[in-house]
Order: sequence, then C-alpha cells, then structure tokens
Amino acid sequence: MKNTAFTKFHQQAGAKMVPFAGFNMPVEYTGINEEHATVREKVGVFDVSHMGEFFVSGPSALRYLQHITSNDVSALVDGKVQYSCFPNGKGGIVDDLLVYRYSTDRYLLVVNAANVEKDWQWCVSNAKSFGIVPGRDLVNDSDNIAQLAVQGPLALKAMQKLTDAPVESMEYYTFKVLKFAGIDDVIFSTTGYTGAGGCEIYVRNEDGPRLWEAVFNAGQEFGIKPIGLGARDTLRLEMGYCLYGNDINDTTSPIEAGLGWITKFAEGKDFIDRALLQKQKEEGTSRKLRGFVMLERAIPRQHYEVVNEKGELIGEVTSGTMSPMMKQGIGMAYLNKGYWKTGTEIYIRIRNKDVKATVTDFPIYKGS
Repeated sequence: MKNTAFTKFHQQAGAKMVPFAGFNMPVEYTGINEEHATVREKVGVFDVSHMGEFFVSGPSALRYLQHITSNDVSALVDGKVQYSCFPNGKGGIVDDLLVYRYSTDRYLLVVNAANVEKDWQWCVSNAKSFGIVPGRDLVNDSDNIAQLAVQGPLALKAMQKLTDAPVESMEYYTFKVLKFAGIDDVIFSTTGYTGAGGCEIYVRNEDGPRLWEAVFNAGQEFGIKPIGLGARDTLRLEMGYCLYGNDINDTTSPIEAGLGWITKFAEGKDFIDRALLQKQKEEGTSRKLRGFVMLERAIPRQHYEVVNEKGELIGEVTSGTMSPMMKQGIGMAYLNKGYWKTGTEIYIRIRNKDVKATVTDFPIYKGS
C-alpha cells in the first residue's frame, strides 16, 4: 500500500484511512455531511496525489493526442485545460482525463488513480505509429507528483495569499506554472471535481509537506478543513459528474454517458472510434445516463434496478447517495429510451420495494 506525501497529516488529523487504488487514503475526518458542506460553503482540501500524470512532448504530440482522445486538442491554447476521454476501440471508454497544454508540442495528461497502469499501457500501445517514444516523449511521472485539490467558493481567495501571481482572477479550466508557497515550478490549475470552484495544485513529493502547511495556514481565516474521499464522491454526484468504474467504463460510450460535448468530430481529427461514435450521435442510442431525485426517503445505490410504473425493467443505477445539501436521495442511472425527459417518474427497486423518483437535469443540486 502506497502512502502519499500527506499521509502523516491525515493520520495526525484522525482521518479514517482506507485502501483506495493501491494507496492509503482518508475517506473522512469529522463526517461526510460536515465535510461536504465545508466545500460547498467555505474551503476544503483533498489529497488527490493518487491521480496519474503523463507528460507528452515532441512534434507529433498534438497529432497523437488527437488520435487517442475524444475532445479536440487543437482547440486548446497554452495554459488551457480540457476534459476528455480515451475511446477504447470498442465503443467504450478506457478512462476520462484532463489534458493540459503547455505549448503546441508539450502536454500533461491527468488520469484516474485506479487506472494509471491501464492508461499508461493504452498510451504506450498507441504511441509507436506516431513516433512517440515512451520514456522520452511519453513520460509517466505519477509516482513523483503530489497533488492537493483546494475546493470551495473561498479557495482562490485563500490561495492568493501564497503567490504574487494573480490566481484569484484565473478563468475556469486554465493553469499556470508559478512560484507558490515559496516552492518553484508549481502547477496551479483552476480545475476540480466538486462543482464548488477552486483549484488543484501539483508539486514534487518532497515539497508536499511544505505545501500542506502553507495551504492550511493561508486558509485558516476562511474555515479551511481537510476533506476525505467520501465527500468527494457526494460532491461530484450532486453535480452529475461521471465516476469511472461507476457511471462510465469499458462498456459505456461517451455519447450514451452524456459526454457528447467532449466528443468532437472536428475536421481532420481521426480519433479512435470516430465512425462508431459519430453514428451514435446522429442516430441516437438505446440508453442514456440521466440524473434522478428520490421523491420518498430512500438511498439509491449502484446496481439497483430502475423500473417503470408497471414494474418493467428500464435501467440500472450507476451511482447514488443521500445528498448532504438537498437532504434527498439522488443518483445517476442508465435509462432506456422513452424515460429520459426531465420530470419523468421512475421507480428505484430498493429491497424489493419500488420507490418513486423523478428524472432531473445535471447538476442535480442546483445551489441554494
């Protein structure tokens, strides 16, 4: 089991630690509901050092990324970040990821913790035909990088105290390489998977402890708290953000997952599964990922059956929880055609009882 540069701080804070993606990670500190509210209303800090980081460089980097990712990498400018996915050649998804553009011939890919090795092998297997050499043009730096996600409406205000560069005014999904908390060459990115605003900060492992202490000192006046993986899941679910392994996987297409907006059929972009996904976009799919809210007090869970009023099977829950902000059960499910319209009544089968719910748009939590 791997530790991160911040493990000792989690243990000192009394976090409940669990194994996750081969790492010893904090699932909660004081309780998921309290931690969730801290991120929505103030500022919270997640250790996301278990994520993977691959650097891609060289004259064919753009052409290579245009082939292996679904989004249009050519639309990026220096300092911009893009959400994307790796189509798997069979209509499914290898992983979802972020693409950072440093320049026309240098990029950073940030991939999910549980998929680092799988993603690396996928990237390597597609590299040769583009003259991309692993170890030279394609570098897996995951084990050397520590990352904190500082999230919440007060996050950037707090973090501005730690750098002379203007970060509070940074646009969403942009990044800078700057001096931060006295540390050189920090990647500071206005990204995150909570829907609450904020940033993600990347440093070398050896600079991790210094970063942690500086971030918490800067955020003290704003009510900063460490946050575990439990609240990370409830926060992303309120927003309707897909979690790999739950809502998307090797058998789900980006079109049916509602990720058509990151699947770009740009001229000259010959990406994996292009023809198949273009056909799905034009002709439609038989199922679609939708959000729902329980109309009765109940908590939906992954793999629960979704039925119509006649009790006929019409789908399956992929993620579910009790929303800390809404105080209602919420979830995401793949639903058969005919049940996608917002406001449609559906039923979640919970312990042999069909409990009424209604289909909703994303984000599921609309804010206070």
